[in-house]
Amino acid sequence: MLKQQLNFKLSQKLSPQQIQLMKLIQLPTQAFEQRISQEMEENPALEGGKDELNEYEDEFSDTYEDEYDDDGTEVIETEINVDDYLSDDEVPNYKLSSNNYSADDEDKQIPYASGKSFNQHLLQQLNTYRLDDEEMEIAKFLVGSVDESGYIRREVLDIVDDLAFTQNVYTDEEKVENILKIVQGLDPAGVAARSLQECLLIQLKRKEDTETVALAISILDEAFDQFTKKHYKKILQKFDITEDQLRDAIHEIEILNPKPGGSYSGNTRAVEHVIPDFTIKIRDSELELTLNGRNAPELHVSRDYTNMLKGYKESKEKSKKQKDAVMFIKQKLDAAKWFIEAIKQRQQTLFVTMSSIMNYQKEYFLTGDERKLKPMILKDIADEIEMDVSTVSRVANSKYVDTPYGTFLIKEFFSESMKNDQGEDVSTREIKKILEITVQEEDKKKPFTDDKLAKVLKEKGYPIARRTIAKYREQLDIPVARLRKEI
Repeated sequence: MLKQQLNFKLSQKLSPQQIQLMKLIQLPTQAFEQRISQEMEENPALEGGKDELNEYEDEFSDTYEDEYDDDGTEVIETEINVDDYLSDDEVPNYKLSSNNYSADDEDKQIPYASGKSFNQHLLQQLNTYRLDDEEMEIAKFLVGSVDESGYIRREVLDIVDDLAFTQNVYTDEEKVENILKIVQGLDPAGVAARSLQECLLIQLKRKEDTETVALAISILDEAFDQFTKKHYKKILQKFDITEDQLRDAIHEIEILNPKPGGSYSGNTRAVEHVIPDFTIKIRDSELELTLNGRNAPELHVSRDYTNMLKGYKESKEKSKKQKDAVMFIKQKLDAAKWFIEAIKQRQQTLFVTMSSIMNYQKEYFLTGDERKLKPMILKDIADEIEMDVSTVSRVANSKYVDTPYGTFLIKEFFSESMKNDQGEDVSTREIKKILEITVQEEDKKKPFTDDKLAKVLKEKGYPIARRTIAKYREQLDIPVARLRKEI
């Protein structure tokens, strides 16, 4: 037996306009311009540039007061209720154009450098070798196995199996090894190596045979593990050489290219263009913030479309086809109006948020000294501008600011706080800068261990545990003391 019952449910939903605004806020300048171009292509009621006689608001409100024909038939209401003209399954497109899972959610277009790919560059060189059909197939397969860094990161036995299954080429490990040596003879030097050690050895063996180069080859060939761990005393004893000889050999190795694939200028890789969304300048000891003009486009509603609505009012006959046409026009005009309003709100949100960040970090922006950065989290700015933390996050995560000291991602100015020996809150960025300077000024023959670094920072007024030093050192991409050691 069926039972009927009433349930009360309280739910909160974002309107299409709010979703559209959030998406626009998180877009950086270049993606924002692409989004505007896309909207103008999809909505003919939206036009660029200034409209000197933009009377859309007045005309729209004056034209569509409740009216009736002579026979008493209602023409159109002030605010057209689209749902009255369409069935439930005919929701207008403009109501669906902004949702949480739309196709344009993460639509990012990245320009690519033109030219030959790295593999094409290698294949072209293979044509200069005299190889039979089977050898050429193996060589091409090996070239196809080279990654973007220039390495073949597979076992020869696996390559032999793949040749049989995918290329119908039945061979053995010895023959593949012989063809691999040919591929390793291609440019750039070191290509098709299976390890860093092999890559460096290939490059050294192409150099002029000198005493220093020979020593460098011996070190890599016979003491690679000690070399990578910088156990220089063991190397000195093993080869019975002086520190000067070892220093010269190390220099020969250091100038080699550990990623030969990256050295090829024609390699097709993404080209990242950073366009600052804000600019901060110092004028008369005061900070001046400007929003990139490309974030403030001039858009207006098409007068042609408003004239069409006006023509509908003046028309004596109101056919079904005309009503459908005016509904389409109304949808496009509303979508254009919403989009223009969203852009205005975006501009205001960006400027207010960045102004608050700039004023919060005023000392840093005036001096450029990272030690002047104050502890700052998203909530600090959100509370100050009375906006949600998620809104501040959207601005900080994808926007860049051009300062007198360089161009930075805004989120880099946010950091947690720690207390110094005087009980004052200091930014973790300040501590990291002190740590970085301390490492730069250390004696490279006897670099500081993490315990020693903790003691040095404590003497400077920053009582930090050794494990915290290790964490910050890794974040700054600073190796351990043993790997910072120099002869």
